[in-house]
Amino acid sequence: MKKCLFAYNPQSGKGKIIKREKFIVNSLSTKYDVTVLRSQYIGHIGEYILQYGETFDTIVVAGGDGTLNETINSVVRLSKTIQIGYIPCGTVNDVAHSLNIPRNVKKALKVILDGKVFLHDIFKCNDRYGIYVCCSGIFTEASYATSQSSKRKVGKLAYGLHGIKKIFSTNSFDIKLSYENGEICEKCCLMLILNSKNVAGFKPNRHAVLNDGKVDVALVKAKKNRVRLCDILRVAKLFLFGLPQKSSKNIQVFKLSSLKVETGDDLAINIDGESLEKGSFELRVYKQKIAIFVPNK
Repeated sequence: MKKCLFAYNPQSGKGKIIKREKFIVNSLSTKYDVTVLRSQYIGHIGEYILQYGETFDTIVVAGGDGTLNETINSVVRLSKTIQIGYIPCGTVNDVAHSLNIPRNVKKALKVILDGKVFLHDIFKCNDRYGIYVCCSGIFTEASYATSQSSKRKVGKLAYGLHGIKKIFSTNSFDIKLSYENGEICEKCCLMLILNSKNVAGFKPNRHAVLNDGKVDVALVKAKKNRVRLCDILRVAKLFLFGLPQKSSKNIQVFKLSSLKVETGDDLAINIDGESLEKGSFELRVYKQKIAIFVPNK
């Protein structure tokens, strides 16, 4: 019988996975020999996978986008290809929405047991891997700056409340984006690098192709050092109506397989909802690098 690691974050989903642990293990046991890992601290799942991951055929992870990112950052460093099953129980679950993985535990398990394997692109930003977003600017600190207690109380509304409090104290930033066919220098209020249809609970990139070896890049321009109302409205329009198909006066769009961003040392970078070290970075896409279970349809 194939071996499966079931790893989960007990803090995700208001602790509901703890109550469903027995049901999940019993369901997985119809197909796998199951080992359970309940995360005790940030990085625990990743450390365990690096040490023991190659003894498993499948790793099923339950948690939010951050827990999935922790898992991927370790799985990709193994010499063996491991299939990933995902039970989304975070606050927003952008990756699950993008891949049509249901949040309902029973339905998510059906995807893992009866679904198909999709080879998903990932990207590497400096030394950290991501699966769906790399961003800076307006609203982008909310995912990791919002407290766990706030998220447990009001869910994803907590992100919005945090963003509103910070929005008019946010500065624009200068970047130089270098890529295969040239470079561009801009003052921006938002840099968005996407390998997903969904981000922050919205669907700004509904036509995204998640296994083509490229990311979608959008730079929302700003004219002043301090973010203004017109900048906020441009960002809101992007999230509500989607990335434009071609560049315009206020938004530059690209489809790239690698890029380099040079900027000030104080610019915060968000990778899959987690904070990366501040400053400049290089990003490269790895085509169809992660095997993840998705619905058959």
